[in-house]
Amino acid sequence: MAAMADATRLTRRGHLAEATALIQRSLGIDFAGGPFPLVDDADGRVHPPVSSPRRPTPTPFSCRRLLGDAWAVPATQPLRRPGPDRGARDAGPDSPGGQFLAFSYSNGAGTRTYKLYVPTGYSGAGVPLVVMLHGGTQGVGDFAAGTAMNALAERDTFLVAYPEQSSAANRMRYWNWFQPGDQVHGAGEPSLIAGISRQIMSTHNVDTSRVYVAGFSAGGAMAAIMAATYPDLYAAVGVHSGLAQGAAHDVPSAFAAMSHGPAATSTRRAGRAVPLIVFHGDRDRIVARVNADRLVADALGAAPPPAVRSTVAGRVPGGHPYTRAVYMNSNGEPIVEQWTVHGAGHAWSGGTAGASYTDPRGPDASGEMIRFFAEHADGPPLH
Repeated sequence: MAAMADATRLTRRGHLAEATALIQRSLGIDFAGGPFPLVDDADGRVHPPVSSPRRPTPTPFSCRRLLGDAWAVPATQPLRRPGPDRGARDAGPDSPGGQFLAFSYSNGAGTRTYKLYVPTGYSGAGVPLVVMLHGGTQGVGDFAAGTAMNALAERDTFLVAYPEQSSAANRMRYWNWFQPGDQVHGAGEPSLIAGISRQIMSTHNVDTSRVYVAGFSAGGAMAAIMAATYPDLYAAVGVHSGLAQGAAHDVPSAFAAMSHGPAATSTRRAGRAVPLIVFHGDRDRIVARVNADRLVADALGAAPPPAVRSTVAGRVPGGHPYTRAVYMNSNGEPIVEQWTVHGAGHAWSGGTAGASYTDPRGPDASGEMIRFFAEHADGPPLH
């Protein structure tokens, strides 16, 4: 506890390298090579990867004051017998009637497994594809259940892919958004996620003009990287509680960006602007809301001027108030949409109760992302 308090003071004073080294010693983990810090919940419990169906054992130390809230670990879902396609089909809230199939993809950067939700309405006609990137320590089943994206896919008939980070690449299963080699086109984790997207496009009839990517936390940061590095592959991007591409280049700069935003004035790199929808809680103690503002600023900087803003305030009945800002181009087309959920922490807004990092009291981030994606498609809308 004393070490964590010292690390907190060092962080607030801007001594990120010293704070990181202190955390390394306290947790007994070597961060060199990519693992992201352990995060615990308000009860002082440090969470291992979500593959365990039981709550982790309490430990004598806590990172909560430094890194903020964490999430509950859900029970595993039962399995049915394999469906007619490759892979296994899960039952439960992450598989509302359709097939939830397991696959893998490999290239020179490694191998990643992924799950693909195929709704019952898929008949072989061209449909949209939404690629969902989970947060740290989450698994794809947990993320699918928490976001309820498969239920929307069942309703509106689109495919949903869930790439899964490997514990060999990051022991806490964070996407390595803060590593320079994983922020570029044609290499590292972006090449694996793009490869998964294209593999699905080759095995299923996907409308190539309606391929989208979204993510939460570390997955949100990686979604922003995917939009920046593969702007011709993805028609729009959704970032929930994430960071901009280039916000960090190692673990100390990742801590700094998470707490205070990127050090650089702009993180945007040259390339086509991909339409963006952002969700962020204004009481997020893990990833500061300033990162959402930076994402929006970078996207608007890449868009042809002018950008006209309209703002609407609202409240979920019995839940959080929110502010929705929409930026439109000169043709009146929405190009950036920013949702600030007031009073919300580091959690998927409107998510399913019981899954990790969800807040059912917020506006429906999944539904709003699908609605936004539908506005950036050449084919018929998603709903």
